[in-house]
Amino acid sequence: MFRYFPTNYVWDLSVNLSIEMGARMGEIAEMCEPLREAAKAGDAEGSAAFRSVWTPMADKLIALADEDLQRGRALSASEKLMRAANYMITAERLQAQGSDGRLALYRRHLAVFYQALSLGRSGAFRVEIPYEGQHLAGIFVPAQGVAGPQPVLVQVNGFDSTKEMRYMAQLPRFLARKGVASLVLDQPGTGEALRLNAITARPDSEHWATPVYDWLAGRPDVDAARIGMEGVSLGGYYAPRAVAFEPRFACGISWGANHDWRDVQKRRLEKEGDFPVPHYWAHACWVFGAKDIDDFMAKAEAMHLDGVLDRIRVPYLVTHGKHDTQIPLKWAHRTYEQLVNSPRRELVIFDERTGGVMHSSVDNSGPALDTISDFAAECLGGRTA
Repeated sequence: MFRYFPTNYVWDLSVNLSIEMGARMGEIAEMCEPLREAAKAGDAEGSAAFRSVWTPMADKLIALADEDLQRGRALSASEKLMRAANYMITAERLQAQGSDGRLALYRRHLAVFYQALSLGRSGAFRVEIPYEGQHLAGIFVPAQGVAGPQPVLVQVNGFDSTKEMRYMAQLPRFLARKGVASLVLDQPGTGEALRLNAITARPDSEHWATPVYDWLAGRPDVDAARIGMEGVSLGGYYAPRAVAFEPRFACGISWGANHDWRDVQKRRLEKEGDFPVPHYWAHACWVFGAKDIDDFMAKAEAMHLDGVLDRIRVPYLVTHGKHDTQIPLKWAHRTYEQLVNSPRRELVIFDERTGGVMHSSVDNSGPALDTISDFAAECLGGRTA
């Protein structure tokens, strides 16, 4: 993993995520250089310092994009605005829940992202899926070169990612080229669902996955027999759980095998393993609607896949980084071993030879993007050549 802040894994994780989402290294260097000392500060002081540097870079890119637009250069403006959205969500993600200006920064990020999406003429568009009297927001990315109803891979977030981050991290683009559409989703506990609608996470992911499947299956441009689900990080728990209890999904993929998240939380209480975000326990309580850590730990007790995976009777891919410091490698083997009724189960461990050895291959997503998109294309009737 690219280590700009050797004493701060959380910040380096964020920088690597931003790079995978399309950051420019010159801009990364310009933002990170003034933060070397701040990276050694506590969560509150450090997060504020990070935001104070990363959001001005976004502001500069927005101003440059405006100049492009004045000259009729909408495609170049889109590129700059997309990087601005990248830097804003990277800064927002590190702030404490409820901190001054965080929600306003998130809303501005959304506005800039969707302006970039529109100007870039990618064909992707925002959707809203009815859910419990509210809605779940997503981004639909059509497949390329497909006549008639398309196969779709639903992609769900981890503990602290958003649909816009996942879109920028390129899996939908890889899939589109291989003839598979994408629905990138802010499921309960993430993105818009959490920030704008206060819809918190729940262990039984089939509760929201079934209405998402039904919504997709009702679209004339989607082939209901060719809908799969992929989840990254904590999504590596949500996706297999959903596929197990919603048998109409045609395949499943875990990008990081989060087999026993309750155990991960117990180890974190004992100071074992790396955290994904600052203010971790406050963030966890926010995501799950818990009143305190004890309440959160009680909710997390149900977050494991033992006794679940034998229900899966469709192809399933498990991927994991060999040196993942958040989720131990043993859980990838556990998930794979319990997929006893899958007609095509695969386990791919990214190592030094392939690259992508860290958590959800944040250090180098290229091998995972190839592997995941190929598996999805093969299982859902796309193309790999």
